[in-house]
Amino acid sequence: MSLTPKERLAIDRQRMPERAPDERNRDFREVNLGFSESLAKIEADRCLQCKDGKCVYGCPVGIDIPGFLDCVSKGDLRGAAELLLGANALPGITGRVCPQEEQCEQVCVRAKGKNGKPVAVGHLERFVADWARENLDLKTLLAEPTGIKVAVVGSGPAGLTCAGELAKKGHNVTVFEALHQPGGVLTYGIPEFRLPNKIIDAEVARLRQMGVKIVCNVVIGRTFTIDELLGEEGYSAVFIANGAGLPMFMNIPGENLKGVYSANEYLTRTNLMRAYEFPQFDTPIIRGDPVVVVGGGNVAMDAVRTAKRLGAKDAILVYRRSREEMPARVEEVHHAEEEGIDFRMLTNPVRILADQDGWVRGVECLRMELGEPDDSGRRKPVPVKGSEFVIDCELVIMAIGTRANPLLTQATPDIALNKWGYIVVDEHGATSKPGVYAGGDIARGSATVILAMGDGKKAAVSIDKYVRTKHGLPPLPEKPTCDVQTKCMAP
Repeated sequence: MSLTPKERLAIDRQRMPERAPDERNRDFREVNLGFSESLAKIEADRCLQCKDGKCVYGCPVGIDIPGFLDCVSKGDLRGAAELLLGANALPGITGRVCPQEEQCEQVCVRAKGKNGKPVAVGHLERFVADWARENLDLKTLLAEPTGIKVAVVGSGPAGLTCAGELAKKGHNVTVFEALHQPGGVLTYGIPEFRLPNKIIDAEVARLRQMGVKIVCNVVIGRTFTIDELLGEEGYSAVFIANGAGLPMFMNIPGENLKGVYSANEYLTRTNLMRAYEFPQFDTPIIRGDPVVVVGGGNVAMDAVRTAKRLGAKDAILVYRRSREEMPARVEEVHHAEEEGIDFRMLTNPVRILADQDGWVRGVECLRMELGEPDDSGRRKPVPVKGSEFVIDCELVIMAIGTRANPLLTQATPDIALNKWGYIVVDEHGATSKPGVYAGGDIARGSATVILAMGDGKKAAVSIDKYVRTKHGLPPLPEKPTCDVQTKCMAP
């Protein structure tokens, strides 16, 4: 029986089950445990089924959120999976790491008011994706093969999404990945306790079943240039999605000391190269105690929580603004606090100190106070004169952001860049070089997984039109994209 709006409004938001903090902060198993089917149905019942669902417009990949929530509410998980997987190539990933609170959930009607709590779209997306992975045999309906070759540079969220969309349209897609394992930032940047590798592997496997070819250990800009891909290699178009993985530092004294990591290296060693399982995996990593992580974003949270799991009794996060200005997801900050992370707000490093052997022994900091808002809209941190103090530590991890790696763009001088070194694209994702498109962090700067996926999906539409016109093929008629066949439901 369908619920009335009043009955739906009376249902409280359901809490995601999670592992106990004192247990989970000692290993790399996933923190969140996911909804049960009964909890998922209760949470889906909270959706008011708005006729003009603002949540859909808040989703960068355009998922029919009211539709798939209605299916969950009615117990039709097969239908929910069809709707979700038809729009989102990586739902098991986005259900875990997408900042829904800033997108679809932010514009949910139920979020209005001081005590409003939006429908937990992200938790339900994760539930449906995990259920589908375990219970359904997904067959994606592909268009007739065109024989057209398209290259994708980078196997992160933008690249994988673009590759999947182009494969659906019948094109012969090859993804080139510089590292030895696909997934890009999903694999090297996000810890196992937030995004298990098995989830990434399953999403990648589905793309391979669709015919996407993934070639690792290939550095575009060195192994091949973009011109070589478009020339002798025979690709009709290229989508560049190699991310923005060049780490930034503060340029303060002592950053070259032994015991100073960029968050990129620290997390890559731990996540992709599995340093937390040393010596089973031959990837050594410095395990200091105390550890200081500098930054306030999701990468900083990942790094400091990783340090805790690698044995640091004192894992300290240093951030120059206050808690309210932190760009990290609320859930990640909350989990970090539960796990015993020491937050030092309004604190800014000015020098890293060394012992007699050149190893880190501490960080000299200044206390800060907040002034007027800066260009970001956040209040600018201002040093408090004479407030210098030292935090003793053995390891410092810089997590203050990344920028575009110039390796590929230096080898392709006819692609226009902005003043920060990111690729300039138009509203369709096209660069200044004919046949070359770009998206994700290399075009927009460091952003979220779901925004990168939105770029990949948009670019795939443009690339399809471009290559069909180039080869004299008619436009592709609209077709349903997914057919889900049940393996284990009762006949």
